[in-house]
Amino acid sequence: MKTNVCVVGGGPAGLVLGLLLARQGVVVTVLEKHADFLRDFRGDTVHPSTLDMLDEIGLGERMAALPGRRVGGLHATFDDGTYPVVDFTRLPAPHNYVYFVPQWDFLEMLAAEAAKFPAFTLLRATTATGLLRDASGTVTGVRAAGPEGTLEIEASLTVACDGRDSLVRQELGLRPVDYGAPMDVLWFRISRRPTDGDGLAMRIGSGGLMLAIDRGDYYQCAYLIAKGGYDEIRAAGLDALREQVARRHPILADRVGELATWDDVKLLTVKLDRLERWHRPGVLLIGDAAHAMSPIAGVGINLAVQDAVATAWMLGPKLAAGQPVTEADLAAVQKRRHFPTAVTQNVQRAAQRRVVDPLLHATGRIAAPAPIRLLKRFPRLQAIPARLVGIGVRPEHVR
Repeated sequence: MKTNVCVVGGGPAGLVLGLLLARQGVVVTVLEKHADFLRDFRGDTVHPSTLDMLDEIGLGERMAALPGRRVGGLHATFDDGTYPVVDFTRLPAPHNYVYFVPQWDFLEMLAAEAAKFPAFTLLRATTATGLLRDASGTVTGVRAAGPEGTLEIEASLTVACDGRDSLVRQELGLRPVDYGAPMDVLWFRISRRPTDGDGLAMRIGSGGLMLAIDRGDYYQCAYLIAKGGYDEIRAAGLDALREQVARRHPILADRVGELATWDDVKLLTVKLDRLERWHRPGVLLIGDAAHAMSPIAGVGINLAVQDAVATAWMLGPKLAAGQPVTEADLAAVQKRRHFPTAVTQNVQRAAQRRVVDPLLHATGRIAAPAPIRLLKRFPRLQAIPARLVGIGVRPEHVR
């Protein structure tokens, strides 16, 4: 099988890239290892800059019709009260909010739109198993296993969008610089009632914090624990975890019994890393394959999508014209996307070091720090974190 571009991974970055290339007439094949997108994703946050991009390609109305929740701000509750932290409504309309939408619905929408273009092929239930190379070592495609057996996909460019445990990255022998993280996350659902209020609720106290994401009829909860502390929490028992959740978010006290077994609690191992070089001859890595993001601010999907948009407008014209993509072209993509990635990760590293790690080991009463109190006193300042989170350092646009 031959294609111009083989995209490994059918997540947000892979499907956005496939769609944007196919719109330019580039023959592109996307490999997705699952048969469908119906599974429990850790990231369902779609930021304003991504919503702007969807408007630019005519998908804004279809995106708005998906069963999601619009959230205009984030409040943080400390032992001394509740404080507004981020106000997305201060961003430019129409997308002055973050959108929590089931990722499977988002991906199916992208796949359906891409399928309208004859240059696009999505191979579901197809797993990349290795790379094809020529005599010089240049990557010339992908070896894969699908429903009909093994196949070889020859491509003038291979793009790895296959996540933090990227097979392409392993095949190339690339190792990212690990910046470490002091925490892991327990991920679970608890039912929500209309009387609970809406939006994002962060509860901060000694021993850590918990984020409750309003998903309509339930909360998607992220409960931070010390790195490597999962076995200790398991040993303490599920009752102890329920008690901690109720203490963090008192309105959930009569519902924590919904955590019936440990199967209801998923462990997310947090990584924060970045490749020094995102490319080799014939292959480019973007998204989590190039830089795993901390869950702080939930910007992983946004960064990956922005990588895909930049890749499409920087490489698409050459690919569409049948011209070879050089290593200099691939390096240019990394150069453009390295800056916003590094800045965002540095902010996350600072937050982990100065906020999360101390909280995870704190005892006693936790009061809101001075910067948080300042945001409450001067509400206009809440637009600063809103812009950093919602739009980012270098938002990309379809060209």
